[in-house]
Order: sequence, then structure tokens, then C-alpha cells
Amino acid sequence: MLVHHCRVLLAHAVPILFAQLSSMGMMVIDTALLGHHGTDDLAAVAVGGGIYISVVFALVGVLQAVAPTVAHLHGAGRDSEIAAALQQAFWLALLLAIPGVLVLFHPDPLLALSRIEPAVEAKARAYLALLALGMPAILLYRTFHAFCNALGRPRPLLLISLGSTLLHGVVASLLVTGAWGGEALGVIGCGLSNVVVSFFSLFCAAAYLRIGKPLQRYRPFAGWRLPQRSALARLLRLGLPMGFSHFVEISSFTLMALFVAQLGATVVAGHRIVANLAAICYMLPLALGIATLAQVGQATGTRDWGRAERSIGAGLLLAVSLSTLLGIVVWLFGMPLAAAWTDDPAVQAVALGLLGYVAFYQVFDAVQTVAAHALRGYRVTFAPMCVHVLCFWGVGLFGGWWLAFRSPRPMGAGGFWLASAVSLALASVLLGALLRRAMRVVGE
Repeated sequence: MLVHHCRVLLAHAVPILFAQLSSMGMMVIDTALLGHHGTDDLAAVAVGGGIYISVVFALVGVLQAVAPTVAHLHGAGRDSEIAAALQQAFWLALLLAIPGVLVLFHPDPLLALSRIEPAVEAKARAYLALLALGMPAILLYRTFHAFCNALGRPRPLLLISLGSTLLHGVVASLLVTGAWGGEALGVIGCGLSNVVVSFFSLFCAAAYLRIGKPLQRYRPFAGWRLPQRSALARLLRLGLPMGFSHFVEISSFTLMALFVAQLGATVVAGHRIVANLAAICYMLPLALGIATLAQVGQATGTRDWGRAERSIGAGLLLAVSLSTLLGIVVWLFGMPLAAAWTDDPAVQAVALGLLGYVAFYQVFDAVQTVAAHALRGYRVTFAPMCVHVLCFWGVGLFGGWWLAFRSPRPMGAGGFWLASAVSLALASVLLGALLRRAMRVVGE
């Protein structure tokens, strides 16, 4: 029985994983191009990109409320209600784009958290202003993304991600390097390319919703409804804790980049390389977590608590075993991984000094990620949010700041990564305990 659930999860998670890795490929492309273009540009995309990811993932986290909602409706056989839920989520995406755009256009409070070199700050501001233009498109697309995952249909997401990354690779390389026939735009070229890709992804999603045969039974555009206060309120009650959890988790790394920025462009560039690699590694447990959420959500819709528990067990088994192997790979191949991103020996040295932390915490990240997503499948979101605040802001960020700058032997950037490893270990224990309690309560 466990083998069957592992197969089901892998069938769902593998396309998600490759879709997420393809999307992460855009960040890797930016880092690789700018790493060879100039250290200031790489530092600017490290700071600006960190702020952008924090804002986007916080808002996307709220929109993830559509996933357990749709999964529950589908599991309960209430497919006729799915279109209405999706349409309200699209309206919510447009409303959430407003504060997202404002933050990117006016990032002063976030940039003020650290002393950043003026040249780097100017480029980071220009980069964020460009990314703000694509905010509505990316939020609408991520709503479609959550919808497909809730129904267990990740393949269109994979195809769109592959096409988007390919397009970004071509456009960004032309603009960054000046191969398009004009001035080499550096970080501005990356920003322009990201905007183009955001609208390309949205166009593909809209086309698939309109003509894709697997989704026609849900009639996603039929009887289009205006925003409804009660429906939006339900999504927000479920989504706001999820969004804040996303924000806490991502912002802990973003703020880390801002604090590390005061150590100089070389250190922040090395940190950026390691942060990229950590984000790529995170895609594995994230894919399994998303697949677990869908299975748990559908099982709760049918009140099949045994299926939900078996899905959780399979998700944890796969995540822990595969993430352990991934950590070993990171440890063994640290040197070529660092060299792939930059030619600067000093930046490579910084990156190599931090990769060990990423290798070590993979198993803890796997447990906390799958546990958090399984709880969302049960529609438990507030308590996990509290755990994330305690672990990622309290232990990871504040503890990292103390280790980096205020401890008897300041560790610099390494202090932040050590504290992150400790925070993930604590989160895995606490979220695991919450999940066991949720499984026990619903099974009674």
C-alpha cells in the first residue's frame, strides 16, 4: 500500500519538480550571466531578487488557498463548484498585485535594513521597478499553477516552465551581454526579460484553460462571477496564514542577503551563489510537499483519513531519503558547482565556505516542508505560521545576525547559514508534532 502511494506521489511530484527547476533556471541564468558580467550587477540581483522573491512568494502563498479548496471540492465530488472558486482566486490575485507593485516601486524600508554600496543599490532599485510591471501577470499565473496542482495535473505547468525558461535564456543573454546589437544592459536586461516571460506564462495558462481538454469538465470561464466578499473572505482566512508563512520563510533568506550585503560585494555575491543552490535543492521537498497537499486535500474531501495518513507517510519517506542523497551530492561537488557560477576566485572561496551548511540541513528542510504542506491539506494553517515565525525569524534570522556580527567570535555570512540549519531542524520537530496531532484529531 505504501509503495502505491509513493508511486502516486512521484507521478505528481516529478513533473512539478522539473517545472520548478525550470523556473529556478531563470534565476540560475541571471546569476550565471551577471556573474560573468560584473560583481556589482550580481550583487544587485542578489539584493533586488531577494526582495522580489519575498514579496511574490508572500502573495503567492495567499493565493495557494485555492489548492486545498479545489482539492477538497474535487475529492468531495463537487466539481461544479470549482470554477467559481478559481474565478474568485483570480480576482484575489489582481487585488494582491496592487500592494505588490507598490512595494517593488518603493523598496526603501527594505533597503534601509542594511548598508548597501550606492552603485549596487541604484541597480537593485532599477531592477525592482522593472519586475513590478510583471507582478499582475505572475500572480494570475501562480493561481493557475495552484489550481492545476490541486487537481493533480502538473504536466501543463512543466511545459509552460520549460518554454518560459528557454525564452528567458535567449532574451536575457541578448540583453545582458549586448548581443542584441546595443548596449550591454546587465541587471536591467535580466529585469526586462523577466517581465516578458511573466506575460508569456500567463498567455499560455489562459490558452490552456480555454482549450485544454482535461480542464473542460470544470468549465473555468463559464458564468464568470464578479468579486464576492464571502468567497474572498474564505480564501483570505485560509490563505493569509499560508502567505505569511511563505513570507517569513523566504524573507528570512532575503533579509539575510541584506545583512550580508554590508560585508561587501564579494561576500554577497558568494552568498547569492549558495542561496541559488539552496533554492534549487528546496525544489525537491517542495514538489513532494505540493503533491502531498493535493492527496491529503482530496482525501479529506472524501473523509478517507487512512488515505491521507498513507499519503503523508509516503511523502515523508520520499522527501527524507531523496533529500539525504541530494545533500551528499552538494557536499561532494561543491567546487564545480561554485565554479559554474563565477570565475572570481574570491567569490568561489566564499561560496565554498557556505555550501556545507546547505548539504547538512537538507533532511530537516524535507521534513518541515512536507509536514507544512500536509497540514495545509488538512486546512490547518495558523499554527504552522507561528512555528515558521519562531524558527525562521527568531532562530534563523535573529540568531544568524547575532552569530554573524555580535557573538564573541563573529562568523560573518557563515553565522546566518548555521542559524538557518538550526532553525530548520527545530521547524521539522515542531511541525512534525503538529502534524501527528492533526492526524490523531481528524482520525478520532
